[in-house]
Amino acid sequence: MAESANKGAAQEMFFEKTAVKKRVQVDEKRILNCRADVNQLVPIKYKWAWQNYIESCANHWMPTEVPMSRDIEVWRSDKLTDDERRIIKTNLGFFSTAESLVANNLVLAIYNHVQNPECRQYLLRQAFEEAIHTHTFQYVVESLNLDEGEVFNMYNEVVTIHNKDAFELELTKNIMDPNFTTETFEGKQMFLDNLIGFYIIMEGIFFYSGFAMILSFTRRNLMVGIGEQYQYILRDETKHMNFGIDLINQIKIENPEIWTTEFQEKTIQKIQEAVHLECLYARDCLPNGILGMNAQMFEDYVMFIADRRLEKIGLPKLYGKENPFPWMSEILDLRKEKNFFETRVIEYQSGGALSWD
Repeated sequence: MAESANKGAAQEMFFEKTAVKKRVQVDEKRILNCRADVNQLVPIKYKWAWQNYIESCANHWMPTEVPMSRDIEVWRSDKLTDDERRIIKTNLGFFSTAESLVANNLVLAIYNHVQNPECRQYLLRQAFEEAIHTHTFQYVVESLNLDEGEVFNMYNEVVTIHNKDAFELELTKNIMDPNFTTETFEGKQMFLDNLIGFYIIMEGIFFYSGFAMILSFTRRNLMVGIGEQYQYILRDETKHMNFGIDLINQIKIENPEIWTTEFQEKTIQKIQEAVHLECLYARDCLPNGILGMNAQMFEDYVMFIADRRLEKIGLPKLYGKENPFPWMSEILDLRKEKNFFETRVIEYQSGGALSWD
């Protein structure tokens, strides 16, 4: 009885101590340097973050659900030219490690400094999706019986891939410095620079030209299994990018002093550098061009999407190029219906999230 009474007294003391802490108020929440309890999800302040999380969970998929038999048949046949095989292998070489770079930056650099629970909830989901994407490229390489060492090590051996990845790795390195903090003016600018480098440049520019390369084969009814998986990845990455844009713009709103003219000019220069790197990569992938596309068209496409990304974060357009691949806009319409007997609908949702109205 005495032991039971002691336990009861201890519990009462615990609740007395914890009950005096003030509950989180929504207006106390911030993205950076937040003093509110990061362990309390509610009340939710950033509805866009929570909505992205809910929608991403509803769109769960796994690469092994997509059959690769038709792709294997095409790869073993003479239906692809040497130039077309080069595009596919180089594309896989870039993506196979690029997704890991994004995941590592999320987990090792971004997550620790984003001090808002609903944003962290989405970051955890995004990190899982990056793992699925890396799994996808392993699945494709294994299915086509490609040399795994050759493909996964292209970021060390192919100069145009290495240069893009080195561009991004430098951003992660800056944030992982043990002395880094977002408490300072310089630290907040450096963190924003990282977000722009990964969400705008890596996922919003580098990835999109890669999607266009592979999906051009799907339009010709070639490599349809890879194409379907790339469409799932494109859907995921579009959400990642849109979340990142909202995150960047919210940090600008909460810390207007860091969005200086000098910082904007440096951001524009960094995006110009990224466009240059991507154009060099396009020439490397398409030295001779293939049916319906060539390196110049990809350079125009990179400049076109770079202008769109600049506008999304409040910066002026630089290039004024037209979209050379209007069919990519159709693919981005993710609610487009597909023939059920050819492949499953890309706008997939998990059963628990389906609406039967």
